[in-house]
Amino acid sequence: MQVNYTIAEEPDAPSAEKGRMLFAGETTFVKGVVAMDGLPPPDRMEVCFAGRSNVGKSTLINALTGMKALARASNTPGRTQEINFFTAGEEHYLVDLPGYGYANAPLPVVEKWQRLLKQYLSGRQTLRRAFVLIDARHGVKKVDDEIMSLLDSSAVTFQVVLTKADKVKEAEREKILTQVKDALSKHPAAYPEIVVTSSEKGWGIPTLRAIIATLV
Repeated sequence: MQVNYTIAEEPDAPSAEKGRMLFAGETTFVKGVVAMDGLPPPDRMEVCFAGRSNVGKSTLINALTGMKALARASNTPGRTQEINFFTAGEEHYLVDLPGYGYANAPLPVVEKWQRLLKQYLSGRQTLRRAFVLIDARHGVKKVDDEIMSLLDSSAVTFQVVLTKADKVKEAEREKILTQVKDALSKHPAAYPEIVVTSSEKGWGIPTLRAIIATLV
C-alpha cells in the first residue's frame, strides 16, 4: 500500500492548548539508566527521542519543555551515554536515548549503550511513540535506516522529526524532505507525518507538543 508522507500541520486550538498545558508544568529529571533493570516502573505512557549523535536531541527536549538546562546539550557527539528519563505532567515520561552512530567514546562503551538502546526499544510496553530525529542538513543516513528497521521489527510506531531546519535554505530543505520520504517508504512502522522543527527559532515546537499530549 502506498503511504503518502506529509508535513505535520500546526495543531488546532484545543490540541495546541493541551500541548501547552502538558509542558507548562514542571518537567523533572528522574534518572539516567545504564541497564534494563534500572528502568523506572512502566506506570505512565512514554515517548522517546532517538537520533544520531549531535542531531540536537537534548536541545529539542529543552525547547519542548522551555527549560534550557534540562537535557544537557553538548557539541561533543555521544555525550548522552544513558537512557535519561524525565517526567512531563502526571502521565508522561520523555525519554532521551543515547545518540547512535559516531560517538566520542571507546568502542566497548559504544557497543554497551547500543545494546541497551535495542533492548529498551524492543521491550518497553508503555512506549507509545519513538521520535527519530533527522538533521535537515544531512537527511537519512545508513545508521538512521538501521534504527528505523529496529523499530519496524519491534513494532514501535516512529515519527520523523527534522531538526535544525533553519540551517538550510528552503530549496535544499525540499530536497532533503524528498529523500526522507523515500527512506520512510521502506519502513512499515513509520508514522506518515514528518515534523519540521528548529529549536533555535521555535519552529514546529507547538506541533510536537500537541502530538505528544494527544497520544493515547
